Amino acid sequence: MANALRRCICGPAASCGRATNPLLFAGHGLRYRNRKLEVILTTTIDKLGKAGETVKVAPGHFRNHLMPKILAVPNIPIYAFLIREQRKLYQRDEEESIKEASKEKEDISQKNKMKEYEMVAKRLKNACLSLRRLIKVDNELREPVTKEELVAEVARQLCVNIHPDNIHLPTPLSSVGEHEVVLRLPREIPRPQGLLQWTLNVKVRKK
Repeated sequence: MANALRRCICGPAASCGRATNPLLFAGHGLRYRNRKLEVILTTTIDKLGKAGETVKVAPGHFRNHLMPKILAVPNIPIYAFLIREQRKLYQRDEEESIKEASKEKEDISQKNKMKEYEMVAKRLKNACLSLRRLIKVDNELREPVTKEELVAEVARQLCVNIHPDNIHLPTPLSSVGEHEVVLRLPREIPRPQGLLQWTLNVKVRKK
């Protein structure tokens, strides 16, 4: 913003790196030691203020440091107007940059999430979840194995965290034996050739 403002208020002389607009040198006549000048910052300065803010500074500091580098301009209507217009332009650019950065961050987050899903799917496919339950007659379980129990056992035995919605189990497991439980994972996860769907192998044994 300082460069754009420099072109507006300094004209061709800005190429030499010094401000030559006579209005900027109004500070030369203010030599009162206890008086502060009101200036508008064109850029953010640590311990002083943010770009666009009006602050009070010592005349010598403004004359010798801030003014030659166009870090601040006198607080008069013409400069206040220029600063406001420049801030509008820069705010639009900043908003666009923030949107692009947010979208890029979201894309990276989505890719990382998909990688995690893919790793989980492969790990569950090659693993076997083993459960022991009390049975009644005909190998029927006294208490069926629910979806929530499978989620807890996957976390405990396989150190993998999944959500109940990732498991398709229309009815709880009610018998001893081996079961293939269908996993509901994002379709974008590539499946090995010949594999129609991701599944979790569950082996229920009697105690």
